[in-house]
Formats: sequence, structure tokens, C-alpha cells
Amino acid sequence: MAETKPTAPAAATKSASSAHAQPKKSSNLIATIAPIACIVLGYVIWRFVLGNPAEFTNPDPKGGFWPNHQGPKGAFNKMYEGGIVVPVLIANFLVVVTFVIERILTISKAAGKGNNAEFIRKVQFHLANKDVEKAIAECDKQRGSVGNVMKSGLRKYKEMISNTELTTEQKVLNIQKEVEEATALELPMLQKNLVFLSTIASVATLLGLFGTVLGMIRSFSKLGDEGGGEAARELSKGISEALYNTALGIGTSAVAIIMYNVFTTRIDEITYGIDESGFTLTQSFAANYK
Repeated sequence: MAETKPTAPAAATKSASSAHAQPKKSSNLIATIAPIACIVLGYVIWRFVLGNPAEFTNPDPKGGFWPNHQGPKGAFNKMYEGGIVVPVLIANFLVVVTFVIERILTISKAAGKGNNAEFIRKVQFHLANKDVEKAIAECDKQRGSVGNVMKSGLRKYKEMISNTELTTEQKVLNIQKEVEEATALELPMLQKNLVFLSTIASVATLLGLFGTVLGMIRSFSKLGDEGGGEAARELSKGISEALYNTALGIGTSAVAIIMYNVFTTRIDEITYGIDESGFTLTQSFAANYK
């Protein structure tokens, strides 16, 4: 009669691993609230700060949603006459600022403390001395994504040391799988909300050009209706006001592109550290526990 190997321990290991790999439930309220809040704040800034009646020589007494103030006293208030696209562009800029701050805080936390290369070297040293507990203690000190992934792998590493049911190759595969599952939980947190920066990077310039085109249409329309030297003066004034839209759009897009590239570069560094930590664990186990 053929001998059958017991499968209960392996099944238990798989069950425990699956339970550990359940994705963390995390709310992303900022992604819902921030864009709406920025749109409202953008309108408030345009309507009540840039469009402050006291800063115009001929304020519109009717007020309303879009007052027709004329004769801005300062250069800052000339942006008001750029039209209704201006508050949308201001909102875009505020969204960029909001998510830049949010990503800085999140990625700084994910980077942890100290240098990742130095941290991995310390873990390698402890594993070479077969001291898994000190290696886990290093992960607690690191407090970042690399440390979190390494700690998950080290727990499985420690479990596999005492496992007598599996071969060395199977144990290494289990450690590798644990690292991959831990990585799958960490990476979405790093990349979350970058879509706002990448989208605004391209959309802001188009919105600025759209606002400029609307301003040019309005200016040339006045030129056609009035004619004469006064109309030419109004045309040049209108073109100047319309170009504020372009300036806002290009400026917002530039900030979004720069910060997006900064964040993706930082995320790549953390991802490289995570990959190196997984390689370290599997190679160490294969070398020390043949």
C-alpha cells in the first residue's frame, strides 16, 4: 500500500498565510472630499478675494455669482477678469497642493527610518548568525514598507526553520510567497492618489488654453462691436487678462509633473528595497538551512 504524506500542516500553513494576506481596509476620504472642497475654495478665492469690490474702480453693485467688476486696481485682481475658468484653475492648483502634502506624508512614513541598504545589511548579518529575533527587531526599528515586508517574511522564515514536513525548496517558496503577499499590501498605499497629479498635469494646461480662448473670443467680439482706438485698447487689455488662464494652467501643470516624478522616483527606491529584502530572505534560508 502506498504511503501518503500528511497534508494537514501544509493546509494549515496555507490557511494562516491566506488569513494574513487579507487586504487592509483603509478609507480614502481625502480622494472624495479634497477635490470638492478645492472647487468650492477656488470659487471663494476668485469671487471674494480676487473679485473683492473694493479692489475695483467700477464694481458691479448687483453682485451675484459672476459680478461684472471693471477696472482692477492691482495686478493680482486682474486675474478675476480672466473669467469663470480661473476658479477651476485655482481649484486644480489647490488639489495639486493637497495631494502633494498627502503624498509627502505617506511616502515619508513608508520610507521608514534610516537607509534601506543599511537596514538590509543589518538583517543579513543577523540571519547569517541565525538570529532571527534580532532581525525582526531591526524591522521594528525601521518602521517602513521595507521593514513591514521583511518582518512578514521573517515570521514565515522563523516558522519554516522548525517545519519538518516540507523540503528546503518548498520552504523557500513559502517564504517567497509570504513576501509577495506582504508586498501586495504595501504597494497600493504608495501609489494611491498619484492619479490626481498625473491627470492634472495634462488637464491644467488644456483648461488654461480653454480659458484663454474664451477670453480672446470675448475681446475680439468687443473689437467688432465697437471699433476704433478705444476698442483696440480694450482688445490688448482683454488679451492680457485672458493670458492669466494660460499662466495658471501651465504653472499648475509644471508643479504637478515635477512632484509626480519626484514621488514615482521615491516609490521606485522603496520598491527596489522591498525586492531586495525578499531576495535576501530566500537566499539566506537556502544557504543556512539546506
